[in-house]
Amino acid sequence: MKYEQINGRDFYNMVVNASNRLLEQSDFVNALNVFPVPDGDTGTNMSMTFKAAVKEIENLDTDSIGEISKKLAKGALMGARGNSGVILSQILRGISNGLEGKNKVNASEFSNAFFEGSKSAYKAVMRPTEGTILSVIRAAAEAAVSCQAKDIVTLMESVTSEAKVMLDKTPELLPALKKAKVVDSGGMGLYLILQGMNEALKNGIKAELKDITAGTSASVGASSTEDIDIKYGYCTEFIILGDSKRAKEFQDKIEELGDSMIVVGYDDVIKVHIHTNDPGLVLSNAVTIGELSKIKIDNMREEHRELLIDAKDKEDNKDKTEEVSIENEKKKYGFITVAMGDGIANIFKDLGINHVIEGGQTMNPSTQDMLDAINKINAEHIFIMPNNKNIIMAANQAAEICDKDIRVIPTTTIPQGIACATMFNPDLEVEDNFNELKEAINAVKTGSITYAVRDTEIDGINIKEGNMLGLVEGKIREVGEDKKAVACKVLDDMINEESELVTVYYGEEVSDNEANQFEQELQEQYEDLDIQFYKGNQPLYYFLISVE
Repeated sequence: MKYEQINGRDFYNMVVNASNRLLEQSDFVNALNVFPVPDGDTGTNMSMTFKAAVKEIENLDTDSIGEISKKLAKGALMGARGNSGVILSQILRGISNGLEGKNKVNASEFSNAFFEGSKSAYKAVMRPTEGTILSVIRAAAEAAVSCQAKDIVTLMESVTSEAKVMLDKTPELLPALKKAKVVDSGGMGLYLILQGMNEALKNGIKAELKDITAGTSASVGASSTEDIDIKYGYCTEFIILGDSKRAKEFQDKIEELGDSMIVVGYDDVIKVHIHTNDPGLVLSNAVTIGELSKIKIDNMREEHRELLIDAKDKEDNKDKTEEVSIENEKKKYGFITVAMGDGIANIFKDLGINHVIEGGQTMNPSTQDMLDAINKINAEHIFIMPNNKNIIMAANQAAEICDKDIRVIPTTTIPQGIACATMFNPDLEVEDNFNELKEAINAVKTGSITYAVRDTEIDGINIKEGNMLGLVEGKIREVGEDKKAVACKVLDDMINEESELVTVYYGEEVSDNEANQFEQELQEQYEDLDIQFYKGNQPLYYFLISVE
């Protein structure tokens, strides 16, 4: 088929088909992770981000490519997970800018949209690295701009072809990829998207969105197994199609009608979430702002009764519950962190963290998850500790689109996050605290013990699937067969004359007896150090180790 112009319906079929293609290949993309540790989630993050974007346009009744792309970009922005997902959301945002105000576009205009997508992606990254998804979108954009064809199918063929050429070059641009004998996973995800778009247009596919079964992150304790009294019974969600500048005005109107309120404005849309006893009154206020869309009202009391029936044999989990409503009294400081494992989550709560988002390796929270947590905290200043390098960009993106004072402390490990929570001084002013906590990150050394998910060679170290891996600051330093032996070698690498405290958080695969025995052994070996063990119950990692 040939297309000298495409409209919103054509574009819809292109991106839906791309979403389906990426979903089908997400495990393959995950497997391209350079490190052989069990956290290769680029495919999952990109697929869930793109799925959130496409969901936003699923029932949109328009043939305008400008409107379709605008909603697509908004969905990606809110649903972005992981660094790859955030970069993908920025690509879609740039493409949307290039298509803004257009009902249909020709090849030249569509080429310009790719160019805008590339520009937006590079702007989103502080220190762009070649050999990544950025290189692939740049090559695709350059191919689009240089292509003289008037047929958009021919244009897409050129874009996809050049994206593949650059993808194949990524190992030459990044030595780590070359050593692992893989191409960049984010670049592969983008190539699959472009391939899916090209396929739909070329073959005239009328695409239908496939469902996704990948896991999503959730707030620890968001559902209770206790028989509690729910103050506000109806979870009410909807979108106002109106001036986003009136978001604050509307928030003030409905503030007294419930709790767990989220009111986020973006372009000509206001997204609303509130727990209330009078959904009708909330909606009546909303229609004074603009037209309503995607109204969803759930009876939380009924859902909770069903949950109690299903969970009566899980009483041991009742300590996980937490209050999800916004505090009535506004505080000066609030805290959000990200963690996996109920033991580690409880440690953070004991240190005064208001909200723990369940997530981390293999399960990165989205921008929307961050916004949900932010809006459950009634505080003047809110600190976020992501505890994972792949979550920092989503946290920053949430901070940028939120009207609260959000400070992201760039913690990349659980021990760093715990150190920051410990070092916080409520008597300091916000800027002083922000700087102090960023400094506190440098005072902590982090080690971890996990397992290899595939055979590989890294920095001259031969690794076999199933080997125990000892990492220091995210780099593989030790390989062995026994997790305790590897942990001891990691500690030897980390401890020096200035070390005073060793803290070990043991995971769900380590028994209490095994941990107690290991603690005694370390106390005998390091008599001059304070050795502390905590039950973290984290998955994937047998031990997380902190040395201070």
